[in-house]
Amino acid sequence: MPHLIRDFWPVFRRGAMTRIILSQIVVISVVAAILILTNTLPVSSMVLWGIVVALFILGILRGLLISHFSARPARDLLTAIIHVAGEPTDKTFPNPNDKRYEKNGFKIALQTIYELSGKAEEGVIPAPDTTQPSTAMATITAPAPHVNSDSLSSALDATTCGFVVLNHDRTVSYANKAAPIHIDAENVTTLSLVFNGQDTLESWLNDCDEHAVHAEHIWTRISDRLPEEEGRRFFDIIASYDKGSSHETVLTLVDRTSTYDISEQDLDFIAFAAHELRGPITVIRGYLDVLEEELGAVLQPDQHELFRRLTVSANRLSGYINNILNTSRYDRRHLKVHLAEDTLAGIYDTIKDDMELRAHAQNRLLSVAFPADLPTIAADRASISEVLGNLIDNAIKYSNEGGAINVTAEVKGDFVEVSVQDHGIGMPGNVVSNLFQKFYRSHRSRETVAGTGIGLYISKGIIESHGGNIAVRSEEGRGSTFIASLPIYSTVAAKLASGDNSNEGLIEHGNGWIKNHSMYRG
Repeated sequence: MPHLIRDFWPVFRRGAMTRIILSQIVVISVVAAILILTNTLPVSSMVLWGIVVALFILGILRGLLISHFSARPARDLLTAIIHVAGEPTDKTFPNPNDKRYEKNGFKIALQTIYELSGKAEEGVIPAPDTTQPSTAMATITAPAPHVNSDSLSSALDATTCGFVVLNHDRTVSYANKAAPIHIDAENVTTLSLVFNGQDTLESWLNDCDEHAVHAEHIWTRISDRLPEEEGRRFFDIIASYDKGSSHETVLTLVDRTSTYDISEQDLDFIAFAAHELRGPITVIRGYLDVLEEELGAVLQPDQHELFRRLTVSANRLSGYINNILNTSRYDRRHLKVHLAEDTLAGIYDTIKDDMELRAHAQNRLLSVAFPADLPTIAADRASISEVLGNLIDNAIKYSNEGGAINVTAEVKGDFVEVSVQDHGIGMPGNVVSNLFQKFYRSHRSRETVAGTGIGLYISKGIIESHGGNIAVRSEEGRGSTFIASLPIYSTVAAKLASGDNSNEGLIEHGNGWIKNHSMYRG
């Protein structure tokens, strides 16, 4: 007897197969008997047995096809029930928005299951008492404690946490006083949240609609306004999704302004200081180049090495300054770039000497190999050179003495994927999941490696402002691989031409139910 709902389907299939085979044996036996009794074909005839075998095989195939297509609705229905019941399964849950289901009317059946699931969790639908004998058909429902809705609303309004409930169409059905919402002149309520990058509430809900029944997600350091706007607050957001429920999405927003605002103010000061330092460091780099060139003939090998180390340090300081300034602009939606047709090799050439100097100074083996037939990309040269510099510099810092760093690229669909691989200390999973957060540095890296914690944050912003993605694969003790994708120029040329080569055409716009959606503005 099946112990799980999912165990029913294999039993059903075996039963169906058995019935198909038995029924076909009966049919073939009748046909053979008629042919023999009417003296149409003798028992010893090969033609008779050929007909019997052919009819048997064709009948089995016909039965299997009919069974497969006829049982598909029942199979999908069972899959939906398995997901709703929370049983482990490798089957993708059937999406009610599938066009096939809309045509045959099966969409309503699936939506009903998900809606009933949500009501059952609310205590509306009584569940059968499995402790009673099966013949009794008894159901016992414990009365839910009554809570006055006004009292509950008053209690939620008294908290510093924001609570927001979204319907299936993503309209705000409830929000307490602490929730970051905006009500316009037409009395339309929208969420006031600023998401950096592509991991937004909207993109997560789109993914849930396609692939999930129940899901949760957490965002940290999400603000409700842009930096220059007064009364800015920061939240850690916990989103709970329950397909088909009357409260399909519930957001809990923990106000962390007192914690995050300190570092934001620090960044404002640091950005100001970095801007002032930019001029002097440029002068220092220039004089170093001039001095080494003028004194090159009289310098000893160790003195040349000293100049190289000074140049590496100056370039690294310049890179920190650029990261800080770009982070400040990115947070203010000023990371608007103009893209042009360029080659990856050409972009790397602008930082090649600096990267080789850094690798040599720290005894690392840097190998950069881009295929000669790599297509051109749509890129802002200065921005992408900064990303490549950040990724390679990270690989140098976190590699072991004498370690190899490999930089390669390949075409993946409409994108060119750049990979920067090291064989160094690697990272555990809890570090990888937070790696692209602003100011994030693991406890171990803070103690052993210098850095600001914003290089990967701004690299992510730059890559996503180009319409691409950045990701990392890492294993502790075995190294890391960073992968950044950039659009092939020919795939976005029309969009760029229509927008004066601006990147705005490559960034997805929100649907308006979030006031400050993830849009890079100039």
